[in-house]
Amino acid sequence: MARKLRISVDHNVCVGNSMCETLAPKVFVLNDDRQSEAVNPDGDTEENILEAAENCPVSAIKVVDAETGETLFP
Repeated sequence: MARKLRISVDHNVCVGNSMCETLAPKVFVLNDDRQSEAVNPDGDTEENILEAAENCPVSAIKVVDAETGETLFP
């Protein structure tokens, strides 16, 4: 069973290059300010979500195990 994730995007850092949206389009969307929003943490596999976070050029995405609080990325 897949673990539940909590995903956040630091809007003080996000530059809106949309790499996360490209890699996990059901999880991330760009808002009106062209910054990423994590709208559906269950929208893709953990592997794809972590790949999206790892490919953020400014490391604006944080991924946490919702049950344990363990930081998975960064």
